[in-house]
Amino acid sequence: MTVDAVAQRAGVHKTTIYRNWKTSDRLVADALTHHFATDIPIPDTGAVKDDLRALARSLVAAMTTHAGRALLATALSDAARTPELAEIKRVLFEDGFRRAEPVVTRAVERGELPAGTDPGELLKAMVAPVCFRLVFTGEPVDETTADRAVDVALAAAHARALSAP
Repeated sequence: MTVDAVAQRAGVHKTTIYRNWKTSDRLVADALTHHFATDIPIPDTGAVKDDLRALARSLVAAMTTHAGRALLATALSDAARTPELAEIKRVLFEDGFRRAEPVVTRAVERGELPAGTDPGELLKAMVAPVCFRLVFTGEPVDETTADRAVDVALAAAHARALSAP
């Protein structure tokens, strides 16, 4: 991928690309962030369990696509140790967790989760079983996996194991 190729495909001059993205790494990070933000919308059903299930199911659907598997492979490769790719990975995950935080915050405000529940910790607890299967065991990942991950994260939150420090 080159800036010239991106500009050509977009039908703009490469200076337009450079005006909006100072580096090709930043362009890639923004493109991936947009892609996964579209594939993993943030639900607001009014019930935390339904919101988290929708979120986890969207995550599973996105990560089992060709693009999702390619992202995982890249994130786990030696290339991910380069500062540029490490930054892309950091930005991508930070954006996903930041966008999803309101799901947990709203649930705390409605009294569905204990006060002090850390949104980031709950979301990481939910994502971890999905990633474990995708990365380490190779077991099937489907809606049942997503639903179980939500149940585990909610149980941990209700046990006050995911409180903010």
